[in-house]
Amino acid sequence: MRGDSISEAQQDERQPLLPLLHATPTPQDYESYTCNGSVDIRGNPASKNDTGKWRACYSILGGEFCGALAYYGVGTNLVSYLTKVQQQSNVVAASNIASWQGTSYLTPLLGAFLADSYWGRHRTIVISLTTFTIGMILLTLSAIVPTSTNTVVMPLQHTLPFLGLFLTALGLGGIWPCVPTFGADQFDDTDRAEKAQKEIYYNWYYFAVNGGFFIASTVLVWIQDNWGWGLGFGIPTLFSVIGIVGFLSSMKLYRYQRPGGSALTRICQVLVAATRKINVDVPNGSSLLYEMPGKESAILGSRKLMHTDGQRFFDRAATITSSDERFLDAPNPWKLCTVTQVEEMKILARMMPVLLAGIIFNTAEAFFPLFIEQGEVMDNQIDNFSIPPASVTTFNCLCILILAPAYNKVLMPMVSKITGTKRGLSDLQRIGVGMFFAMLSMVSAAIVEMVRLDIAMKTGLVHQSAAVPMNILWQAPQYFLVGVAKVFSVVGFIEFAYEQSPDAMRSLCQACSLIMVTLGSYLVSVMLMFINSITEGRGSHGWIPVNLNEGRLDQLFWLMAGLQLLNLLAFAYCAMRYKRKLAT
Repeated sequence: MRGDSISEAQQDERQPLLPLLHATPTPQDYESYTCNGSVDIRGNPASKNDTGKWRACYSILGGEFCGALAYYGVGTNLVSYLTKVQQQSNVVAASNIASWQGTSYLTPLLGAFLADSYWGRHRTIVISLTTFTIGMILLTLSAIVPTSTNTVVMPLQHTLPFLGLFLTALGLGGIWPCVPTFGADQFDDTDRAEKAQKEIYYNWYYFAVNGGFFIASTVLVWIQDNWGWGLGFGIPTLFSVIGIVGFLSSMKLYRYQRPGGSALTRICQVLVAATRKINVDVPNGSSLLYEMPGKESAILGSRKLMHTDGQRFFDRAATITSSDERFLDAPNPWKLCTVTQVEEMKILARMMPVLLAGIIFNTAEAFFPLFIEQGEVMDNQIDNFSIPPASVTTFNCLCILILAPAYNKVLMPMVSKITGTKRGLSDLQRIGVGMFFAMLSMVSAAIVEMVRLDIAMKTGLVHQSAAVPMNILWQAPQYFLVGVAKVFSVVGFIEFAYEQSPDAMRSLCQACSLIMVTLGSYLVSVMLMFINSITEGRGSHGWIPVNLNEGRLDQLFWLMAGLQLLNLLAFAYCAMRYKRKLAT
């Protein structure tokens, strides 16, 4: 709303979201300060002119770029480090990497809980960045410690890398769910202009992530392969430190959301209260359910939510019984919950089927270590220049770096002409398109592997662990298609988790989205071990032997393509039935 002509009804609607600056707020207050409950570094109402928006996001995006460079500087070529330096087999290395990636996406539950409940997003990010940097330092030291048979040095050689990887995974737990939401917090979604800018922010956030990925998969991989792992890990460690400094440099510009108390406690309260009243009939009118009087929510930092039909079991938690009527002024939340609190539970329940579809989708990127191992038995020479197999992931990154900023300027206007909507695609439609391209990436990988194995057979290299005369750039399409899939689906999941989540659970819902990456990585880890165990033996080398020329990676890729297709169909069914959040 612009200008000085704000109606009394509009002021009343926005009143609960604006901390009182005067006894009676003036129209100028609504124009000068945010209306979504955000505050500045001093705890005062956040000024629209002096805080937030893009000036605050620059340092957030810069810090994310440095953090992503550090993470991918380790993860992109980690399979080479584990197989060549730590002397692990292909299967063990791929399984360990999938487990590390899974743990990295599991710890966000802890980080999100602390951010939403106690610390707030900014403090959680600072502590997590520090923990991540300490892990990077340990990894760098593990690469510097010389190889030795000394009984004192040997345990150190094996302990340092795994301790470093654990601390990086722990640190990522507070970074990944909080940075995208903290950046989105810099835009007031009660202001139409700022809300439009927030939608653009999601794409630039993912651009920053993959900008770091691009540098890591090209420059850092080359340094690691040619100049050693000490320098290869040391450079991303330095960038991690720079990220902390840059993030702290703009503290006065940030808008902060106060933590709303334990989201997990509120969820448990709804479940307990509803279970206690399992024999109570739910009234037909939502006005008969319990809610705080006035327009303010009982949950700090959250707007009230309108009652929605369906999932009536949870409505029992807000049903007022005769025993509750005596304590309506201060009810026991384990016996009687507000409609807003019940709706939080309903929103999470509705979001889960959509988020669960991300498990199979995220297996596409979890297969990158196998893509790299596939590239290691292909010809990587181009004009006497050797291309490290891990560097082919650059095609994935280049695709994202091109499509992410082009989405709003080029793709969205084109798609909007087809769909007839200004946004082009909704967040759910965007996720579905990405899932389709994830399936195509597995199809491409399977076709490349079929051709590679055929060449190995014709050239007599089947029983030799040697590269076949097939150029490694044939892998480019499978990486490119994963990049297209991520531009659509990953950004779609980020936007969906932020926009559809309750105000006081945004970090937690973002973490739930990341958990699907965890489950996808763990699924790959289990599948690799299980498939290899049941396919080897009886004269067969299995699908994933040490010598991939004797294996059948193509069968594994076709299996994953089929799973991606089934997943897409299940997601489409859930998306068509999804009911969106309704805020007062």
